[in-house]
Amino acid sequence: MPRSEFLQNIEKLQRIGMALSQQLVDWTEPHHRRSLTDRMAREASGMASELATLLLAPGGYQLPREELDRRIAHLLSNENLSEFGTDPFGFAPERMRGIVPILEFMYRVWFRVEAHDIHRVPSGRCLIVGNHSGQLPFDGAMIGAGLFLDRDPPRMMRSMVEKFATSLPFFGEFILRCGQVTGLPDNARRLLEAEECVVVFPEGARGVSKPFRDRYRMTPFGHGFMRLALRTDTPIVPVAVVGAEEQTLQLFDFHWLAKALRSPAMPITPLTPLLGPLSLVPSPVKYRIYYGEPLRFEGDPDDDEAVIASKVAEVRGSIQRMLDRGLAERKGWFI
Repeated sequence: MPRSEFLQNIEKLQRIGMALSQQLVDWTEPHHRRSLTDRMAREASGMASELATLLLAPGGYQLPREELDRRIAHLLSNENLSEFGTDPFGFAPERMRGIVPILEFMYRVWFRVEAHDIHRVPSGRCLIVGNHSGQLPFDGAMIGAGLFLDRDPPRMMRSMVEKFATSLPFFGEFILRCGQVTGLPDNARRLLEAEECVVVFPEGARGVSKPFRDRYRMTPFGHGFMRLALRTDTPIVPVAVVGAEEQTLQLFDFHWLAKALRSPAMPITPLTPLLGPLSLVPSPVKYRIYYGEPLRFEGDPDDDEAVIASKVAEVRGSIQRMLDRGLAERKGWFI
């Protein structure tokens, strides 16, 4: 690493340390300490009440076996499956039986997701386009879990994931078995032409790895999804995820280390010095996911960037309005 870049990282660490020190000083002030304590107690009480309702209810939070069978059977009725029960990308709906318990726990218990207007997701081909955050893509996983657990009939989400993710040992194979595919334009086109539901995050790695100070400030959107929607005559469902920004508090991104590890980012959190990689385990914040009305666009997919940009701005604006609504409605990070 060049000496100048090393010195810049050292200066960045010093600035962050000074900012944290000042924040700690502010929190020790009596009125701030009382306010923080009251907020923590209120949110802990609300979270405990919600968990008690979930865990103590008859049948708990899990789908009854017959309901799970019904939902799996619906996925198996997809005409894109071969005689062996797999689609051209290797996804086998029957394998969902082993994944659903994990999804249910994360969706119902850990994040306690509220899905608003999920019925707006159509049954045919569609592009779900959302904001991206949280350092690790749990937001995408929770959208997928909601489409299977809360939508009736269920849908299988096919998300475009980074090449880096699919190359990881164990995890890469896992997400492919879950029905996700490498984020190549041709893969997305083939899925849409097969009437599938494709999820994209136009912010890409820039969005998921943004620092905490930039929470709920969407980074610029790529234009590829709009050209894809125009080329395949696909409606776009805007989606806003509120809650993921607070699941992991990134102080800054160690770019040089990420580059060395061939990773899109290397987030440093307040707990990284103590826990290392475990500091990326998400906090049990509460998710609120808002689904907008499907948007249809007409035009030439090969139009100039300025023409495409105006259409992208309409989608981005719809997501921002839902984010503003969600932030106004919530009472805290955990409730």
